[in-house]
Amino acid sequence: MKLTKSQREILSQKYDGKCAYCGCELQKGWHADHIEACVRNRSYVDGKGWIFDGTFEKPENNHIGNFNPSCPKCNINKHQMTIEQFRDSIKQYVQSLNKYSVQYQMAKKYNLINETEIEVVFYFETIK
Repeated sequence: MKLTKSQREILSQKYDGKCAYCGCELQKGWHADHIEACVRNRSYVDGKGWIFDGTFEKPENNHIGNFNPSCPKCNINKHQMTIEQFRDSIKQYVQSLNKYSVQYQMAKKYNLINETEIEVVFYFETIK
């Protein structure tokens, strides 16, 4: 569903102009995230890559009530995950950084990073 300008304005104010997930201020180019995925159907075409045909696996999820305002980083990282899958994915970031990022390992070695065991709480969950 392509949102109208007025729908985008209403959606951007759902959490006072902030990303529903990380809480950062929405900037130009912010995304309208499907809370429950509305998987776009696609097929691979040689020389062109993946082509979307305009239909969805779950068209019932393509409505304004199923959108959250999102910064591009959160929306791109969320992919088609549910909220809980996204939360679990974020929980794994520190483990992955410890395993694969030399820069992270060095920053940790020099006490520039303080890892915690806090739970991942999304911004929209802090709003009453």
